[in-house]
Amino acid sequence: MILAANFKMNHTRASTRAYLQKLESIDKGDVALYLFPPFTALDNYDTAVATIGAQNAYCAQSGSYTGEIGLEQLEEFGIKTLILGHSERRHLFGESQELITKKFAFFKEQGFTIFYCVGETQEVRESGSTELIYSYIEQQLEGIDVAYEKLIVAYEPVWAIGTGKTATTEDIATMLEFLRTKTKRPLLYGGSVKPQNIAQILQVPECEGALIGTASWNVDTFMTMINIAKEL
Repeated sequence: MILAANFKMNHTRASTRAYLQKLESIDKGDVALYLFPPFTALDNYDTAVATIGAQNAYCAQSGSYTGEIGLEQLEEFGIKTLILGHSERRHLFGESQELITKKFAFFKEQGFTIFYCVGETQEVRESGSTELIYSYIEQQLEGIDVAYEKLIVAYEPVWAIGTGKTATTEDIATMLEFLRTKTKRPLLYGGSVKPQNIAQILQVPECEGALIGTASWNVDTFMTMINIAKEL
């Protein structure tokens, strides 16, 4: 079971350190934990409870890429885990599939663990066309090595991210079953996951964990979800 906390543009280095110190007290059982702080909160944290990753990076060692970080900056903190393809990168910041594919190839070559996100928009979901939904997801897999041994795929319907809406367990099951025909790598669900629904989500067939946003920003809430997950 995998639980990943995406801090997005929240937390500082000091608050991330305090978060980890409190998290160290938990018995996480067989649950693998990942934390994705913002760039300015990355550090060489002395922790064995969770793997620290980056929310984004550019596909270069270093260079003239204003506002980006690359391999040189990640290596300073021993970061070898990365989120790619998140809907907020695609839809708010205009990352194309071509760019995401380029990033994937670069960081795969560097041996990174890659959390790769896919998910349909509300417009596509409300079309009522299963064929259209599947085609939309397939386009997000174009150019991605779905057999890469360090790949983790997160299904995150765009309309359920930060909206309070959650896909039904039937919707999640259908989409994860479809993704299972594309890859044998671990499949996660993300989209308004919280203590009230995490047990039901994690018991969906093919679901091997969750990529959690808002509900993970508070360490006590995240620990509650860890305790629920380890009992399943």
